[in-house]
Amino acid sequence: MKDDAYRRLEFIERIWRRATANPRMDWLLLALIHLAFGFGLVVLYSAANLHGLDQQVLDPVIKQSLRFALGLLILLVVARTPPQFLRAWSPWLYALSLGLLLAVTAFGEGKGAHRWLDLGILRFQPSELMKLGLPMMLAWYLHARSLPPNFKDLCVCAVLIALPFFLIAEQPDLGTALLVAVSGVFVVYLAGLSWRWILALSASSLALLPVLWQFMHEYQRNRVRVLIDPQADPLGTGWNIIQSKIAVGSGGWFGKGWLKGTQSGLDFLPEHHTDFIGAVLAEEFGFVGICALLIIYLVIIARGLKIASDARDSYSRLLAGSIAMTFFVYVAVNGGMISGMLPVVGVPLPMVSYGGTALVTLMASFGILLSIHAHRKSRKGR
Repeated sequence: MKDDAYRRLEFIERIWRRATANPRMDWLLLALIHLAFGFGLVVLYSAANLHGLDQQVLDPVIKQSLRFALGLLILLVVARTPPQFLRAWSPWLYALSLGLLLAVTAFGEGKGAHRWLDLGILRFQPSELMKLGLPMMLAWYLHARSLPPNFKDLCVCAVLIALPFFLIAEQPDLGTALLVAVSGVFVVYLAGLSWRWILALSASSLALLPVLWQFMHEYQRNRVRVLIDPQADPLGTGWNIIQSKIAVGSGGWFGKGWLKGTQSGLDFLPEHHTDFIGAVLAEEFGFVGICALLIIYLVIIARGLKIASDARDSYSRLLAGSIAMTFFVYVAVNGGMISGMLPVVGVPLPMVSYGGTALVTLMASFGILLSIHAHRKSRKGR
């Protein structure tokens, strides 16, 4: 018994030494994160600037900066945590996220839905936590098994994905539910899922679309209808997309200039500091500004995929790859939403849109990437 206790203490001591040692920090990724957030603050200030320079305008910028500082602290803590420690806690994080989602059904609050938990000193959205909990859980499960996964493992993964998907969709928040599911699907895909399974699952998903339509809420159906024909209800459900497309199109190549956007400045564009802040960016900085931000995003994604390819084990590789590819999906969905190519699903523009839980969760995911980078394979071991 004493020998077991000593071994456990030695194991904890080794973990602690690795966690407190100076990690091999990915300074490029860290610099890109700060650059994207700085760009976001400039756009956020303009999006909030409806009546000129006053405290009301500065409040969102200050709050967002404080949230970024909190996220940066979490990023640094996670970056110093060895991936094997993260792997050991993955099932617990998944279970905690499921428990919080269940709590939302009983105690949740939100704008037209039950999406938030208010703990008095803290108000947050549990579905954001599941964006990390699900891919970490799937990577933990597949790590100890032979890859590519067999039929039994695929069934287990399907159950692990379905549980949070239905809980989030019930809030209702179908957009977030689909994005959470996508983060899990990427883990399974990177595990070596054969194209035969991919084609079969894709065909099954298409066949289930009519069934999904029957279970969708009327406002969700209206979003799909508006995507097809926004002019059918220009002053109602089509207003958001129409005004967003006007803002994007009026920006031209170089934009109207900072603080000179009319769609947000005159309050025509709804949610201009959150979901549709990309339209504000397009109107004021034009095509050139959009391309500049996209280049930052693409380098972040490429860096994440490079970290995944250099990962030491399958858990780290699957998790890092899922984080990078899910980040790409968020950028693509928000871009498609503001340009009228995809339905309005309430997906924020990463590090630019105003919001707390999403930003902190994103920073934690970057911390995971930095941790995996710090513990990557050495060149000699390749």
